[in-house]
Amino acid sequence: MRAGPVPSPCVSICRIDPSSGLCVGCLRTLDEIAAWGSLADDTKRDIWTEIERRRSAGAGAARPSVSRRDAAA
Repeated sequence: MRAGPVPSPCVSICRIDPSSGLCVGCLRTLDEIAAWGSLADDTKRDIWTEIERRRSAGAGAARPSVSRRDAAA
């Protein structure tokens, strides 16, 4: 079991890529961003897993890598 709150992946680069529908900063969808504050920790972890999958698939190739540890917002 993981302890502590799940950090937001937000890196304060808030712009939605029109072709992918993902934020170029955190690689979340608008729905994921809007719901973040009210989601359960397990769901937040699922979104982090999806962000990592998106990054591995090349969705974030043009931006710096963000890790859970580094995300503070």
